[in-house]
Amino acid sequence: MLGVSKSGYYAWLAAPESRRAVENRELLQQIMQIHEESDRRYGSPKILDRLKKRGYMCGHNRLARIMRENGIKSKVVKKIRPRGKVIDKNHAAPNTLDRRFQWDTLNQAWATDITYIPTKNGWVYLCVFLDLCSRAIVGWSVAEHMRTELVMDALRRAYASRRPGKGLLIHSDQGSQFGSDDFYDYLREYEFEQSMSRRGNCWDNACVESFFRLLKVEELNDYCFNNVEEVRFKVFGYIEYFYNRQRIHSRLGYMSPLEFEKNYVLNPLSKKKGKVQITKFLPPLTSSIIHHPFVSSVSSVVDQWQSRPVPCYNSPLRGSGGC
Repeated sequence: MLGVSKSGYYAWLAAPESRRAVENRELLQQIMQIHEESDRRYGSPKILDRLKKRGYMCGHNRLARIMRENGIKSKVVKKIRPRGKVIDKNHAAPNTLDRRFQWDTLNQAWATDITYIPTKNGWVYLCVFLDLCSRAIVGWSVAEHMRTELVMDALRRAYASRRPGKGLLIHSDQGSQFGSDDFYDYLREYEFEQSMSRRGNCWDNACVESFFRLLKVEELNDYCFNNVEEVRFKVFGYIEYFYNRQRIHSRLGYMSPLEFEKNYVLNPLSKKKGKVQITKFLPPLTSSIIHHPFVSSVSSVVDQWQSRPVPCYNSPLRGSGGC
């Protein structure tokens, strides 16, 4: 029936497992461990880097095949994109950033935007400020509204944590909050420069859009929130505990933003066109931690986060019939 001899069949049964199969089984165990340690956030490129640092040699195609055969993949994106108000095009600031997303100096260019997060009680809004050199979130705020106060709260926290000098470039879309008098006056007071994306062009602010995608894919999409406090708790944990301190970025040489900044300040990076020179030691990455009610000091952020009682999510995961 199988077209093979009886002796050949039993010889195949008795044959020892191949070295390749043994290696694949060991790789699978490591892949599953790394995948779970990242809470199913990492895909094949980052898992490959973690494997190499653990001493396992494996090609990307082989790794991708093992993951595919065993149903291991990063969390899947779910997009929900409401639309907000925009300012008059005649009042928009020029697109000074012009998609220059790589900067060699910290606190020279920040990008900002607002995203929408659904809860059972309605929309919740998150505003972040991202340093384009280290990709760190230097300030953020969550509220049940998207008025100018939301943006100003995040901006004040970012300024308090970083104390940037004059000439800082702050890039945003043409949302009404970023064209408000309060926002403009604050930038003028500290002599910051304003830049705005072209109308309806999300690619001009791709770095912040990319962060929002990560936040939702890796954290928020798994939950159906009841209120703003639950959202704030999850956002705080992702940004301050995981993203800024632990999440590795391929652009940063597979370092986290905080790890990159420490190396950036203490060990200037070699560049093809010379070396990055840092003469002033920057304050530690604090983002909005100092002003956040969940913690009282920067040094104890991890300990306090781990010991913080987790809110009770009465709602099921989205994938099981939730919101």
